Amino acid sequence: MTKKKECLENYDTEAAWYYHNGTKHPNGIMLRRPHYYDPAHRPVPYKIYKDLHTIVLPKLKSLTNFPAIKAISTNIKQDGKQVPDVSTLASILYFSDGITKTIKFPRIGEFEFRAASCTGALYHIEIYVVCKTIAGLDAGVYHFDPKQMKLSLLRLGDYRDVLVRASGYDTAVTHASLILVYTDIFSRNTVKYQAREYRHAFWDCGTIIANTLAISSAHGLSSKVVAGFVDDSVNSLLGLNKEKEVSLALVPIGFTDSVSDEIPDVSQLQLHTEPISNYDVDYPEIIEMHESSSLKKISEVQDWQSNTPKITIPKAENIIPLFPLAEDQLQNPVENVIIKRGSTRVFSRQSISFEELSTIIYRSTHGIAADFLEPYGSSLIDLYVIINAVDGLKPGSYVYNKEQNGLQLLRVGEFRHVAGNLGLDQDLPADSSVSIFLMSDLNVVLKRFGNRGYRAAQLEASIIMGRFYLASYALKLGATGLTFYDDSVTSFFSPHAKDKSTMLLVAIGIKNN
Repeated sequence: MTKKKECLENYDTEAAWYYHNGTKHPNGIMLRRPHYYDPAHRPVPYKIYKDLHTIVLPKLKSLTNFPAIKAISTNIKQDGKQVPDVSTLASILYFSDGITKTIKFPRIGEFEFRAASCTGALYHIEIYVVCKTIAGLDAGVYHFDPKQMKLSLLRLGDYRDVLVRASGYDTAVTHASLILVYTDIFSRNTVKYQAREYRHAFWDCGTIIANTLAISSAHGLSSKVVAGFVDDSVNSLLGLNKEKEVSLALVPIGFTDSVSDEIPDVSQLQLHTEPISNYDVDYPEIIEMHESSSLKKISEVQDWQSNTPKITIPKAENIIPLFPLAEDQLQNPVENVIIKRGSTRVFSRQSISFEELSTIIYRSTHGIAADFLEPYGSSLIDLYVIINAVDGLKPGSYVYNKEQNGLQLLRVGEFRHVAGNLGLDQDLPADSSVSIFLMSDLNVVLKRFGNRGYRAAQLEASIIMGRFYLASYALKLGATGLTFYDDSVTSFFSPHAKDKSTMLLVAIGIKNN
């Protein structure tokens, strides 16, 4: 047994396989509990602290007008001085997870929708801020309240070093002006999706992070996804009850030479919040999977930080090269796109152009700065595609070959009915122009990263999905994320997709207004 795997629960990957197989549609063993969900009784989608000092965030001022397509594919490196002020922080938080629209529904009442998509609109992801003193805000640990657009102060002082250590001294965390921490409140999503919630945790976290990365780039700030950290250290800093809420990811933002070297006392917090719902049924399978993928020591985190396993699609002939639109045709500002974005409910069955599809795929997969994707441009995700209606392409099944930057035709055919069936027998993937299945070779991922790799694969897929949303809406198209019949997807795209697992499905097309 190698030293790396000695006595480390993370590398007992039976846990990840048990959870993944147990939450497959349609017959996963963890989805057999009797279950009923009434949206009129959904949990309160906000975490509200009692008796804490709050800081109202400033109103949004001038927008960046930075093109959305460029924002999702720009990687700004840490250099110079990149210290956002409180107004920039407010912009990042609002366009990541702020309320962008309110719609009134019969029986349910007013429904507040956020900047990023969320399964069932249940909004179970919370954001915390750990920062040095920046213009307009003291150093501290804060919770973001999207309903009131304010920060609640949990700890006063510079606690960045706690996250520096927890991340195994990740360089981006070490030099960040501020670090956002994304957490998941299990019961807000289990109320509808049962034990499959843990997949949704990373799906919904990733779409928010896609917005965070884009809006940070628009402000000229470096950002990075950090999925490897000592879980208990981060949870303790935020005062979380890890039976109910856990940390999922860190995003360090900006660059400063004033590296935190304080070693603050992380005393236990006694914080009180409003009840989050009258529904609070625990799913031990989720807690077990999270614990099995948790890192306990800094040495485990540092092992996580080496290079990504190389997962390549074999070189093929007859590749159809992507033909993205020129940059001067892609000027829709990122803020406008986020405000207008939604999850498309009806597609028109009309064709989109090959240039539009090329732009969406190329820009969305351009690279993600992440601790599990080294060197930059690495990926754990392959794209398998059903083309229903794209100008210049034969209807059929395809795979995207990133190294050759083109689509490889697997099978010619009219597969609208198949896409609908694979997408849990829904009309959306059947009616869309294209359905993209984000798949990963979990055998390779789990061997390298252990159970933690399951988190990473789900997270990368959802960040790409979040970019698909932004790119599609920037081109005035529609998009929606969907669930799927796991094994049926693999079977349909086999033998090419043999041994690969589906992380997500995204349908893209022209909205039927």
